[in-house]
Amino acid sequence: MKRHFSQHIVLTGIVILMMTSCAITKQYDSQHTAIKGLYRDIDEKDTGNIASLHWKEIFTDTLLQQLITTGINQNLDIQAAYSRIRQAAAMYEQSKLQFLPSLGANPTAAFAGSSDPQAIGKTVTNSLYQTTLTASWEADIWGKLKSAKRASLAGLLQAQANARAVQTSLVAGIASSYYTLLALDEQLIITQESVKNWQSTVDIMKELKTANTVTGAAIVQSEASKYAVSVTIPDLKRSIRETENQLNLLLGNIPGPVRRATLDSQHPITLLKTGVPAQLLANRPDVQSAEYNLRYYFELTNVARSYFYPSLTLSASGGYASLSSFWGVGSWLSNLTAGLSQPIFNQGINKARLRAAREQQQQAALNFKTTVLTAGEDVSDAMYSYQMAGQKAADRNLQLENLRKSVEYTQELVRYGFANYTEVLTAQQNLLIARLNKVSDREQQLLAIVSLYRALGGGWR
Repeated sequence: MKRHFSQHIVLTGIVILMMTSCAITKQYDSQHTAIKGLYRDIDEKDTGNIASLHWKEIFTDTLLQQLITTGINQNLDIQAAYSRIRQAAAMYEQSKLQFLPSLGANPTAAFAGSSDPQAIGKTVTNSLYQTTLTASWEADIWGKLKSAKRASLAGLLQAQANARAVQTSLVAGIASSYYTLLALDEQLIITQESVKNWQSTVDIMKELKTANTVTGAAIVQSEASKYAVSVTIPDLKRSIRETENQLNLLLGNIPGPVRRATLDSQHPITLLKTGVPAQLLANRPDVQSAEYNLRYYFELTNVARSYFYPSLTLSASGGYASLSSFWGVGSWLSNLTAGLSQPIFNQGINKARLRAAREQQQQAALNFKTTVLTAGEDVSDAMYSYQMAGQKAADRNLQLENLRKSVEYTQELVRYGFANYTEVLTAQQNLLIARLNKVSDREQQLLAIVSLYRALGGGWR
């Protein structure tokens, strides 16, 4: 009767401990509170979002699509990210196995010898053969193992989010390098054409010198201006080569040439929709990663808190012992133990562990908020850059039209002595700068699309 009463007390105590454990470990709340007005001067009512589009719908150039596909398949950073996912998955599986009891086998053989006092020089040998199976299991009363498991799951989800972030950055990096390469190609063509035009100007000055319309200064000055343009060609070629090598590195290839189209043939999506800030939590991988990181340290705080409470461990052992051999005649052994361990004095380790865990959780929360604010800045900057590039287009075209006329007019005026040769050189120089700036404007517009797509979390679907 007393034995049954004691068992009921123990069971009741365990139930009470399990119920009170809910107050020890806390439940994580998802960070779905978006900051209102996160995007500067952007309508946040439209839920349409280009981040939900596949990257092939954003970048329609087939050669660029081939490069992006190659990069996704071969990029070394992506392969490393997938390796980290497998590592995190293994750690998560390990955390789930902590709920199972441990089992071990321990076969032993012991031999002891002593001299026989009745027979001088004779030794008596005693032997013991024993095989034992031991098992132990820790009851997760305070939720320590569950919190550790949830922390490992958060680590796995973070690794997956980081892999998506790597792909997002890779797609944006390939597209950006590709557009930069096209812009450099166009600037090289314009510069080479300008060198030919400057040579024509030099020839005209020589003719005018023969006719005594200009002096020799006009010839040498025009030739110097031609060489000033010509000297930029090697730098452009170097930049093209370096950009090709950079692009090949993203592709996981050795340095070499890159097949590409022209800048004028690019027609990416122009209807840019940013959606609402709350969608960043579902689209942008680095924001997801920051939240999973916060969740990871939140659960580690739960684990640190559980160290202040007793742990219940059940252990059992059973085996067979014999004096002759492992298989000889002997006896069976068994043992069952239940132990409750309560920390009393631990040199302040548990308190320090909890303080450190809380600070790590606080740091993760601040990092999450910083990541969200950075995302808002990225979206705002990319959208404004695209808008400003578009606004410059009309004025740039008008500038080019007037500069071309200026070159033609000044060349005619110089022929008849109504203008100075420096006016021709200045007009040609301004025209060249404007043509190169128009290429830069177009590059800015394309890169802004890439930046906006990446800022919104596109590229990993």
